[in-house]
Amino acid sequence: MLRIGTSGWNYPHWRGVFYPRELPPRRWLQYYSAHFDTVEINYSFYRLPARETFAAWQTQVPPGFLFATKGSRFITHLKRLQDPAEPVERFFSHLAALGPTAGPILWQLPPQFACDRERLATFLAILPRAYRHAFEFRHDSWYCEPVYTLLAAYDAALCLADRGGGHTPLVRPATWTYIRFHGGLGAGWRYLDAQLTTWAERIARYRAEGAAVYAYFNNDAYGHAVSDAQRLRALLAG
Repeated sequence: MLRIGTSGWNYPHWRGVFYPRELPPRRWLQYYSAHFDTVEINYSFYRLPARETFAAWQTQVPPGFLFATKGSRFITHLKRLQDPAEPVERFFSHLAALGPTAGPILWQLPPQFACDRERLATFLAILPRAYRHAFEFRHDSWYCEPVYTLLAAYDAALCLADRGGGHTPLVRPATWTYIRFHGGLGAGWRYLDAQLTTWAERIARYRAEGAAVYAYFNNDAYGHAVSDAQRLRALLAG
């Protein structure tokens, strides 16, 4: 499985860049899902959508479309994975309204949060196994073999994050992987052809090894995320 999309779809500056100028915002998701088969929900990081909102999104996309959902910052940034049972239960009780369109869950930890394997182990143990879970660590202390072993025990992915030409360790502890593109080296954070070619070669290897791959381009000021995602998809289509 290969899914390539963007981090979010509700961006006014995409009007005239991706969305037709006359298309009303209420139809943007429907239009987006006619061009991509996955999207990452970033809104859920800042505020937990109501069940009705998740349910409404599901009705606007075709069968087979998948929403990757970013976990609540209340869990990852405010509580830092402590006492997670109740907020995790609440999060997934809302997310369940996505039904079959629910894809992987991304848990992004804050850059000041150093490695705490015991806390991570407790958190992994309560996460519902019906979903795939990926972790984007932003403190270097998390990148170590004991953490990779812990993730592997739950088939949880280490998010491979590309940031301005550099990237996190290219380690795949799970049977699948999750990639986030935070900005390329071109003007306006656009990805250069050489960067995308390198990533296409990596992704092709991951797929040849049997791994499912989910990849998302973060929003930028110029809407390059859309064209970058389309260019990477084209490189992998052959």
